[in-house]
Amino acid sequence: MTKKNQEGITVKKDENFSEWFTQIIQKCELADLRYNVKGFLVFQPWSVLSMEKMYKHLENVLQKKGHKPYWFPTVIPKNNLKKESEHLEGFTPEVFWVTHGGTKKLEEPLALRPTSETAFYQMFALWIRSYKDLPFKTYQRANIFRHETKATRPFLRSREFHWIESHCAHETEENAFNQVKEDMETTKEVLHDIFGIPFMFFERPSWDKFSGASRTFAADVLNPDGKVIQQPSTHMISQKFSKAFNIKFKDKNEKEKYAYLTCYGPAVSRIFASIIITHGDDKGLKFPWEIAPLQVIIVPISNDAQVTKKTQALKNKIQKFASVEIDNSEKRPGEKFNYWEMKGVPIRIDLGLKDIKQNKATIFRRDLNKKEVIPEKQVVQKIKNISKEFTKNLIKEADKLFKGRIKNGKNISEIKKIIREGAIAKCNFCSVKKDGGKCAEIIEKETGAEVRGTKLNEKSKPSGKCAICNKPSKHMVYIAKAY
Repeated sequence: MTKKNQEGITVKKDENFSEWFTQIIQKCELADLRYNVKGFLVFQPWSVLSMEKMYKHLENVLQKKGHKPYWFPTVIPKNNLKKESEHLEGFTPEVFWVTHGGTKKLEEPLALRPTSETAFYQMFALWIRSYKDLPFKTYQRANIFRHETKATRPFLRSREFHWIESHCAHETEENAFNQVKEDMETTKEVLHDIFGIPFMFFERPSWDKFSGASRTFAADVLNPDGKVIQQPSTHMISQKFSKAFNIKFKDKNEKEKYAYLTCYGPAVSRIFASIIITHGDDKGLKFPWEIAPLQVIIVPISNDAQVTKKTQALKNKIQKFASVEIDNSEKRPGEKFNYWEMKGVPIRIDLGLKDIKQNKATIFRRDLNKKEVIPEKQVVQKIKNISKEFTKNLIKEADKLFKGRIKNGKNISEIKKIIREGAIAKCNFCSVKKDGGKCAEIIEKETGAEVRGTKLNEKSKPSGKCAICNKPSKHMVYIAKAY
């Protein structure tokens, strides 16, 4: 640990968010940016340990809902991508191409997967034969590669990111849409209820759909600086894909039909960024209990043999139900306290010779940033109690993020003001089909923000005229700046 890292976070989150985020990445040792390929990170243990737990929760939920795990090749033949022209056109600018094997030029270029529809669907055509095979629900845990041309930012926007992608085939369009709704529920169950991230789900306008999708839905998470981050998206895939890859099945009447396809993509490395941003404070990180890299740290206040023996005994009890370590470094107690608070460990136990003689221990909890002195015999039960409350407390605090941040805008001037204030604008809008694209361009040019889309469960109905062009409004849309 360098002296620079020991200094802790030196800026306030709400005063200089960009620098705060940079310091969190560096000082909490989440990623090393010095790898000599632009846009590619070296993920360090403190982020990897958390993301491994994140994967576990996502995969458990997917498997409970009938998804089976697969491992697909990292490379995709160019011919696969060419089979659906809209998909190829959307991703070609971002594709990393493999053109040689050693010194020999390949007969066909291979793409490092930017996404895997064209890999899965090639195999779906071989595996699916009957309506009895449906729904066919798959997923894989994978790295994907996109030659991002915008400014890269650790975890938020990289050229390689770590995610889960789920691909499913269905008998009817209604069944496919039910899968999309299930994906939205999965997002809530994991992102909100376990990771503690509040979000809003929008149906994207037609000009912002996933390449090759007929409908796209995505979760937007709001940052303290007023920008949103797109998190898991789920898509109704155009039947052009089924036809291009010949994904057919025989129905109950032995009639041959094309399958309806859906895909869902929670990007774990990007979600990790939202966890940092949503829960972190001026001291550093805060992790939900379930995904903390380390749940309990024990800090001995002295090197006395009695203290050493007691901390080890305590560790042996705690490690039966939680991850725990002892900080035996030579740093001063105050340095240790600040360090582990910065790293976001949920519970710290301070134990000195005086505590042992009084049969007491001091517990610090990062969710409330409070210390409590308790009888030593109650420590184990206390930790169990805190573990049940910890994430709930983070969620309660995080849910306040959207409170008062969605404001109605009647015209472009009001929308500008709302965006400048770091909020989300809600307004009447002419159309989220292609003919509304011109109004969306005006919004982006005037405000730097984007039309994020419409809500499926929108309670307020559009009335009057579009806030931009004054034509009759058909939709209620949400506008925000995005990463």
